[in-house]
Amino acid sequence: MECLKKYKVLFLMNMFLLILGCSMPQQVAAAEKGLKYSIVVSSFENKSNWTGQFDLGDAWGAVLTDILNQSGKFIVLAENDMRQEASNERNANAHVIPAQLLVKGVITHVQNTGGQAGGFGIHGIYLGGANSKSEINITMYVVEAGTGQVLASKSVVGKATKGGMVIGGGGAVFGNYGAANLGKAVENAATQGVDWMITQLPKIKWTGTVVMNSNSNIYINRGRREGITTGQEFIVGAADVLRDPTTGEILDEMVTETARIRVVTVKEKVSICEVISGSSSDIEQGMRVILP
Repeated sequence: MECLKKYKVLFLMNMFLLILGCSMPQQVAAAEKGLKYSIVVSSFENKSNWTGQFDLGDAWGAVLTDILNQSGKFIVLAENDMRQEASNERNANAHVIPAQLLVKGVITHVQNTGGQAGGFGIHGIYLGGANSKSEINITMYVVEAGTGQVLASKSVVGKATKGGMVIGGGGAVFGNYGAANLGKAVENAATQGVDWMITQLPKIKWTGTVVMNSNSNIYINRGRREGITTGQEFIVGAADVLRDPTTGEILDEMVTETARIRVVTVKEKVSICEVISGSSSDIEQGMRVILP
C-alpha cells in the first residue's frame, strides 16, 4: 500500500509539472535562451500644451531609449536606422521588418511649478529656498511591428521635487530649478515605463522573419545582437492575421508551421539556418520565425 501511495504521489507530481510546463509562456523560453527583443522608440506626441527650452517629445524619446538600453532586455534601433534597414532587407516584401516591437505614445499632461520659501533680505539682496515640483503624464503603447497590433498599454506619471538656494536682487532671481526638475520627472516616468515593459515580455511573442532562401540556406533577420547562438532551432511558417470584421482591429496572429530550421552561422544582424524538418523549397521570404 505504501508503495502504491508513493507511485500515486509521483504520478500526480509529474502530471502537475507537465501541465505547468505546457502553460509556461513562450517568452520564458526566449529569456532562458538569452534572446532579446529589438525595439524602436517612435516619436511621442506632446498634447500637454507645455513649451519650454527643450522639445519635450525629443527629450522623452532620448531618455526612454537610454533606459531601454541600460535594461539589457532590448536591442534599441533608431527609427531612421530601422527604416533604412527595412528598405535594405525588404526588396519587394512589405512584411520584412527588422524591429519586433515599437513603443509609441502621447504626453498628455505636464505640471511644472517653482516657488520660494524661508527667505530673507539683506541690503536689497534676497536669499531664499527654491522648491520646484514637476509632474508628467504619459500614455505608452507597445506595438507589434509586423502587424501594428497594440500588445499592451500603460499610463505612467513621473514626479520630481527639488529644493535649492536662490539669490535675487533688483528684481532678478537666479536659481530656477524648473527645467532641470522636469527632466528628472521625465526620467522617473521613463524608468517606470521600462520596468512595466519588462513585465510584459512574457506575454509577447518573440519573432523574426525570413529574409532570403538561397539554395536551402535560410537567412533570418535576427542575429548576434538579439542573442541568437549557433544550434538554436526555430519554427518557420506563414502568418495569418486575425482581424475583427467590425472594427478592423488585429486580434491575433497565427503561424502555420512549414518547416523547422537550425542556426549554423550567426552574424550581427542576420543568421543563416539549415532546414531540419519540412521542405526547404516551401520556405519563402517574409515567412514568420518563432520559437518551437
